[in-house]
Amino acid sequence: MGEIETDKGFQIDLGNLLAYNPNHHFASIPSSREELVKECLEKGTELVQALADSLFNLPATEDVDGPIVTLPPPTTRLPRQQHLPRPKPKTKWELFAEKKGIKNRKKDKIAYDEKTGTWKRTYGYDRANDEDDVPIIDAKPTDEPGVDPFAKRKTDKKQRVEKQEKNHMKNLKDASKSGALPSHVQLAATSLPISGSYAAPKKLSKTELEEVAGAAATSTASIGKFDKKLPGEKPLKNKGKHRKFLPVAQGKGMGLQEREQTEKILNKLISKNSHDSLNVNKAVKNINMQKEKQQQKSKQDKGSSKSSKLNAKKKSFKKSPYKGSSKKGPSKSKTS
Repeated sequence: MGEIETDKGFQIDLGNLLAYNPNHHFASIPSSREELVKECLEKGTELVQALADSLFNLPATEDVDGPIVTLPPPTTRLPRQQHLPRPKPKTKWELFAEKKGIKNRKKDKIAYDEKTGTWKRTYGYDRANDEDDVPIIDAKPTDEPGVDPFAKRKTDKKQRVEKQEKNHMKNLKDASKSGALPSHVQLAATSLPISGSYAAPKKLSKTELEEVAGAAATSTASIGKFDKKLPGEKPLKNKGKHRKFLPVAQGKGMGLQEREQTEKILNKLISKNSHDSLNVNKAVKNINMQKEKQQQKSKQDKGSSKSSKLNAKKKSFKKSPYKGSSKKGPSKSKTS
């Protein structure tokens, strides 16, 4: 099914869900932006309605969510956002293998280790038949006397890795010249040597140079106080601040300062996480309970003061701890 043409001259491509009018023209040029927007909305509504009518004319299958239709292949060729991927240039090894007819074969991930008699991984840690994990190396007639074979193996391996890295960087340079750099390397192409050329360095202005020099001077512990000054160098405008530390020796008031600092830090931490640790309902309930207890206590105090005024004072029949003594003063005897 190709493009569908409606009675009004609309072209509909169901594969792309696209509808347009190739012969559209304004009867008169809109005088204002509002009139232009209104005209565009009317034409857009007609196109969407025509597209919906064409969709409902397709053969459909019933489903729980509603009718389902299969869209035909698109007929309109839409332009690409990005260019076509360029062919990646072949590496030196790929050219050599193609010339000699060498084909890549899939290697096994597991190999048999003859020393332990078990199956191990072919590459990586604890691999099978590891040359570095050999206590004795057989001497060869071509070996030079006095050369450590274990150290020679390490240097040979290091040279192989460096050569492989050099070849890898060369292949990336060739790919960047033809514009076929891998996507995971494109982001770093401007800052790595694989791009073949660096971006031109930006020329700093006078104020930027002063800011950089000031930052370098204030990076020292003395904030540039003891640094050597160049002839004609101006003093720093924005000097940094010394970091103030508590003295090591405990003196008068030092314990108080340290306690104030720790309390300040704890208050900041608590205030940041107060919304997590504070239970508002529980706090309100505790306040209400405290108010009720205070009211009950005040009522009890008022009741006890009234009862003490009404009741007569009772005499205490408790004996004095001192024998022969009395609370009353000495009695006077009458004489005739």
